[in-house]
Amino acid sequence: MSKKKLAMPLENGYLAQHFGHSREFAFFEIEDNKIVKEYRQEPPPHAEGTIPRWLVQNQATDILVGGIGPKAIEILYNQGINVYVGVAVDEAVNLALDFINGDLKFGQNYCHH
Repeated sequence: MSKKKLAMPLENGYLAQHFGHSREFAFFEIEDNKIVKEYRQEPPPHAEGTIPRWLVQNQATDILVGGIGPKAIEILYNQGINVYVGVAVDEAVNLALDFINGDLKFGQNYCHH
């Protein structure tokens, strides 16, 4: 049985353009290519490395982001978390379904620091 925990930063229910400034994250627990649980959670205040470590503590396996800095990517990769950068903005549930089906659409990394 395949299990994943997908996380993404949100802004008004849509994927946020900037990983570190989101006030809400969506989490999707996925088993055998089906969403079995969805919930939202407020991250800790933005400071270098805080949100990536929080995602590790929340057992995320995969992260969808529009933009993210190199230090955050490094922390997540070093913890074995897959980071999908430059994901096109859409509603969280649509992105979760696109992730499951291998249909994610990508643009550029919107974070340049």
